Amino acid sequence: MKQRKFLDYLILSLKGMAMGAADAVPGVSGGTIALISGIYQELVNTIGNINISLFKVFKNQGVKSFWIKLNGNFLLALITGIFISFILFMRIAKYLLEHHPILIWSFFFGLIIASIIFVAKQIKKWDITLVIALIVGATTAFYVSTLPSLSNNNSPYFLFFAGAIAICAMILPGISGAFILVILGAYKTLSNAIDNFDVQKLIFFFLGAFVGLLSFSKLLKWLFKKYETITLAVLTGFIVGSLNKIWPWKKIISTRLNSEGVETPLLTQSVSPFSYEGDPQLTTAIVLAITGFLTIISLEKIGSRKK
Repeated sequence: MKQRKFLDYLILSLKGMAMGAADAVPGVSGGTIALISGIYQELVNTIGNINISLFKVFKNQGVKSFWIKLNGNFLLALITGIFISFILFMRIAKYLLEHHPILIWSFFFGLIIASIIFVAKQIKKWDITLVIALIVGATTAFYVSTLPSLSNNNSPYFLFFAGAIAICAMILPGISGAFILVILGAYKTLSNAIDNFDVQKLIFFFLGAFVGLLSFSKLLKWLFKKYETITLAVLTGFIVGSLNKIWPWKKIISTRLNSEGVETPLLTQSVSPFSYEGDPQLTTAIVLAITGFLTIISLEKIGSRKK
């Protein structure tokens, strides 16, 4: 494990904040940010190494050895950034999605396009097997992006289940944990719990996320160890398939009443900005898409700064 200085941990927390901001938006994955910023495999390996033997180190060798074995400084810096950003940005994202959806989706569309290029470059030589893996990943993510959302469920016990499922998506590039929460009908419940600081519901959600994270990270760790290039190809496909969800211009196919009696979109369809009903805000959307693209280029340079 390489030695890190204070500045390294500060940059790591900023990467965590970028992950948290992405995870707060239904359609964007924090796992994508982790991958392009150069910390994805360390994150998966670190979480995957949490097991009973780790706690034996704590019992037999003390706190310091346990913390080093855990890669605790890495986790603390990253999780601190994710937590702060997720709590703060979820309110901002909620406002932007309700009042300026084209603009926020345009920014993230540019971000995801750059992410696809970056992740695809990690595979040095493509072959037919990898192309098929990419198509499977893209098809899966596209299908998930078309699923209608369930009605809101306010049960704290349901939030445990939702947290366990959503966290798996949050660490998968291209699969949005926040969007999974929308599909499950838990996004509104969670955002309200954050707004109202409902401690019980937040505890259930984060406990579920913790259990899901420990379980799923072990599978990812094994996949990277045994089938790294195929795994990267599938992850690239996931990101490609997610583009449908974050396309800025949508036509509402059907609506439903949420738990507060407000009519909200149930099914939407991507349309051309030129056939969009309303102001497509095309110039601003293009500028924001370019900004999102350049944001990933900047993160890539930070991620490769010491490679």
